[in-house]
Amino acid sequence: MQRKAKAHWAGNIKEGKGDLSTQSGVLNKTNYSFRTRFVGDESGTNPEELLAAAHAGCFTMAVSYALTEKGVTPIELDTEATVTMDSTGISGIHLLITGNIPGSNAEAFEAITKEAEKSCLISKVLNIPVSSQALLVS
Repeated sequence: MQRKAKAHWAGNIKEGKGDLSTQSGVLNKTNYSFRTRFVGDESGTNPEELLAAAHAGCFTMAVSYALTEKGVTPIELDTEATVTMDSTGISGIHLLITGNIPGSNAEAFEAITKEAEKSCLISKVLNIPVSSQALLVS
């Protein structure tokens, strides 16, 4: 299985603009720029926000999977992922999950979330090698 996304950029880093599109069409030429990434005064997204969304979704599904494996069906799970940046880059991601899970207790829920924190595919991908290919067109 493969999933694809496309990024387009025109111009220099501060005045340039780009757009992002996903294979599913959920993102379709969605604006991103220096301003959406570092200033926050125009409508659009940024890579860190998208990473937070991907991690929140993956982690929440991993928790649901672990609960299902234990024969437990959550009524609902909600996760907020916070990506923290410093001068060297992304310094951490914090996942805050709340769950409405009949028959569960806080200790069991925390144990499941700690395991999901490690088993979630996005958590894992943050530690793998990255490759690239460059094609120059004129």
